[in-house]
Amino acid sequence: MKSIRATLSASLLAAALLTALVLGAVTYRFTLRENEALFDDQLRQIALSLRDHGFTLPSPAAGANEDESSQVVVQIWTLSGAIVYLSDARNPVPNRAVAGFADMVTDQGKWRVFGLPAGDRIIQVAQPLDLRRDLAAAAALRSLLPLLAFAFLMALLIWWLVARSLLPLRRLAEEVSRRDAKSLDKVTAQHLPAEIEPLAGALNAMLERLRRAFARQRAFVADAAHELRSPLAALKIQLQLLERARDDAARAEARARLAEGMDRAAHLVDQLLAAARTDPDDAASAFEETDLAEAVREVIAALHVVAEQKGIEIALEAPERLQLAGDPQALTMLARNLIDNAIRYTPAGGQVMVRLSSAQGHVELVVEDSGPGIPEADRPRAFDRFYRGTGETQGGSGLGLAIVKNVVDMHRAAIKLGVSTMGGLKVEVTFPQDAAPGFSA
Repeated sequence: MKSIRATLSASLLAAALLTALVLGAVTYRFTLRENEALFDDQLRQIALSLRDHGFTLPSPAAGANEDESSQVVVQIWTLSGAIVYLSDARNPVPNRAVAGFADMVTDQGKWRVFGLPAGDRIIQVAQPLDLRRDLAAAAALRSLLPLLAFAFLMALLIWWLVARSLLPLRRLAEEVSRRDAKSLDKVTAQHLPAEIEPLAGALNAMLERLRRAFARQRAFVADAAHELRSPLAALKIQLQLLERARDDAARAEARARLAEGMDRAAHLVDQLLAAARTDPDDAASAFEETDLAEAVREVIAALHVVAEQKGIEIALEAPERLQLAGDPQALTMLARNLIDNAIRYTPAGGQVMVRLSSAQGHVELVVEDSGPGIPEADRPRAFDRFYRGTGETQGGSGLGLAIVKNVVDMHRAAIKLGVSTMGGLKVEVTFPQDAAPGFSA
């Protein structure tokens, strides 16, 4: 696992070292050049001093000091070529009349020579090139010592600064690690660096979604337990009636009522599962191109028998194909619940109208019936789970429109309840263009 602190520290340290190396190389070359110029000036000053202040003619320095002889060699000779003075007989310099600076090669190596005419004599001051370069390199390296110390201090400073800069992230991680499933309050986003604020904001948004999801789950479980209590109690009573039946007719009637109760309980469980699967915040369905017209025709075909038993006529107005990007199962569930509710609440001999259309980048599904409709006062709560309107006589779980609303939210669509021209309920579901990019009629 990579460490941000280690990565940043290594990167910054590498950059600092690279900068120090470049700066050191430039400083080294500059110091070498400066020392070369300084040594040349030293040779020139010695020659000028001998010319301007005069000199005695001691015997050749056969026993000259070794340190002095290794630094500078002075040689004075006449115009005729006779040597009148040599500071170090062990290091003779070629007696060539060279005015100014020149590099010469002898048996003892390379020399840097400065020649100066002085009347009838030539003053020549020389210095070994290797010695000059060694001295210049030593001086240049000494100038780099502060830079090396700076690089070490910079490494420590970078490590400390990176650690200090990452403290808010570490505090945020520690705060989150102390949370449990019940601690879904927002994390502290104050005094955080600008780079970490988006992370804290996203984390708070996720915690808020989790809090709402857990709250809905608790409410759903409580409502489901409450709704299941009644059908289960009814089944228990019907089973007791079946056991107490004294003749075949009573037993047959009790069995029929028990079967009806079991059907209602099974339908309620199916609706509960459907409501849980279509929760828009929990759904992670992969949308795909779905033929909504074909899905509606299949639903109508499946419910045709129920409608025929009540003498209800179902009419469909739809194009042959109507493509919609969405969850096929959820869209089929939406159509089934809307059409099933229309058939269930429409009196015998009534009518149900289903229309599908597309216009201006929208897909619209409309279901109308000739039933009693939903009073305007009850419409705001019609999509609540387990809600049944005032004066409702039809049996049901109260989950049909709640499931429809979940599917609508999942597809970022809009739903509207109104009054049908046939006197009953009119439900309009409109899918926006971005949720239906590939529809075609």
